[in-house]
Amino acid sequence: MKIQKSFENENPTLYIVATPIGNLSEMTPRAIEVLKMVDIIAAEDTRTSGKLLSHFKIDTPTISYHMHNEKQSTQGILMLLEAGKNVALISDAGYPLISDPGQTLVNKVVENDINVVSISGSSAFINALVVSGIVTQPFSFMGFLEQKESALKKQLEAVEKLNHTLIFYLSVHRVEKTLKIIYEVLGNRLVSISRELTKKHEEIIRGHLEDIIQENLTLKGEFVVVIEGFSQDTVLDMEHLLDLINDTIEGGLSPSRAISKVAKDNNVSKNELYNYYQSSREAS
Repeated sequence: MKIQKSFENENPTLYIVATPIGNLSEMTPRAIEVLKMVDIIAAEDTRTSGKLLSHFKIDTPTISYHMHNEKQSTQGILMLLEAGKNVALISDAGYPLISDPGQTLVNKVVENDINVVSISGSSAFINALVVSGIVTQPFSFMGFLEQKESALKKQLEAVEKLNHTLIFYLSVHRVEKTLKIIYEVLGNRLVSISRELTKKHEEIIRGHLEDIIQENLTLKGEFVVVIEGFSQDTVLDMEHLLDLINDTIEGGLSPSRAISKVAKDNNVSKNELYNYYQSSREAS
């Protein structure tokens, strides 16, 4: 067991400093003070951070700390801390470690009984959650959505029954396709999609997946996707759904099309319905 009394010792400190995600006015006075006070700033991208530091007249020396040099840089920063230097870790925007480098460093620092102190500030997923209109507690932040379709489906299937609001980051240019896969796996849930948070062109799209998909929106940028969690209250009688599928097949549709239609009409997961249909056929 380790107990850290952050401000009751003279040990060197690694500060985890949140930076603005778009609007520079959200930089906190304490963050500015810490970045001016420390001996070294470890930045994800020294060029990007250089603009921020210049804006606030912070001339503290910077070093690079990013995913491609994380192991090597961790050792270098640990040596600085052990030599009595105070170090601040910042990412390009928002909180370090939240889908950004830093976990390896923090683990090593904690292991060596050196202070780790967080300096509060912006976080894109928290901003997106509180404006989503979806229940905020409990929630699970899941990081970035997978890029490959097969991996994405597995990722979503793993949390399909989780009764938490789900929060994901989504990279550029994959929004429309990704939303369709989410709909296919999770059903017609309520979602909120945020982009350009805190910036002039901030945009938040709220609604059910089916409605958003049908709009054929052209969306660009990086997004935070907040998805309604699974609820037992919405579970339908699977036997009733099976009857609907069989009726639809008798009406002329193929089994796969019938399953898709019934899933869509009843706001349930296509995959779950397909699995139930297949198991019922095998049982009979």
